[in-house]
Amino acid sequence: MPGIRIKDIDIYHPSNKVGNDFFIQHFDEKGIEIRGLLAALGRNTRYRIDNEDENSLTMAFEAASNVLEKAGLTGADIDLIAYASQTPEYIFPTNSLMIHRLIHGASHTICIDSNANCAGMTASVEQVSRQMMANPRIRRALVVGSDHVAPHADRNDPVYYANFGDAAAAVILERDEDSTGFIDSIYQTDTCVYGNSLFPAEGLANLGRHGVAAGEFNVKFIPFDDSICVDAASESIQTLLSRNNITPGEIKAACFSQLSLPNILAVAEKTGIDKDVAVYIGDEFGYTSTSSPFMALHRAVSTGQVIRGDKVLFWTVGAGWQNVAFVIEY
Repeated sequence: MPGIRIKDIDIYHPSNKVGNDFFIQHFDEKGIEIRGLLAALGRNTRYRIDNEDENSLTMAFEAASNVLEKAGLTGADIDLIAYASQTPEYIFPTNSLMIHRLIHGASHTICIDSNANCAGMTASVEQVSRQMMANPRIRRALVVGSDHVAPHADRNDPVYYANFGDAAAAVILERDEDSTGFIDSIYQTDTCVYGNSLFPAEGLANLGRHGVAAGEFNVKFIPFDDSICVDAASESIQTLLSRNNITPGEIKAACFSQLSLPNILAVAEKTGIDKDVAVYIGDEFGYTSTSSPFMALHRAVSTGQVIRGDKVLFWTVGAGWQNVAFVIEY
């Protein structure tokens, strides 16, 4: 069976870089102390959109354009476009259809949007890889993940307002007869906190009936201990590696959710993966939601931590919550 490998990866982020001081001052004026939170999460800077011309779709297009140029391909070379976002600019038509038009895609191209919240791009790469394995007509796929959370963040909520950054990542998956590529994946779902993050807070139906007042198109967030997923993630990863006869030492890069540095280190420790293998970019980019594990992969590839033939482990978690992990040979 041919392998489904990552042919290339690239990213896009806005030029506006914002440090912790901005958010500390913002919350100091409200009498809310956030220094401990930012330190615990491992935040330093993040890139944020500061104009009306950019959004999650424009960032997705920029990342897609970057990776196509890098790979020496055009939109006509792509057989499937998958777009992952929890903050899509449009509900319909699909954002992947818009990306298709912007990159001048072919008429046979499959276009799909997906939303598994922060786990979205990881789940999309996993699902598209499996679809490609089953459908030989899909030779190349473009998977893009992009989120722009800031417009929907309550400015009184430190977790959403001060934690997130804006960015998009794009990967090209390619069928290759001579590579291993995608190896295996695992999911674990527990709905114990399914109501703690809701967007839109009152649901689309109520917004349609009653209109949108200030703040009604924001995220409703009830704080909870985000470390609850660490044990489940560790168990899933151990199962995934064991059933594929992969030792922790064979993993050259662990590209995990960048929501929390302590969670990254905890999962690495519990699974026997060297902490130096776990890529952390959340200090520069903040938490970029769906794209965050692939922002980490981009860093690992760019710095030479990952080269062709290396095994890379992905893990992330989506609101509600759902763990997703997969392992691939780059």
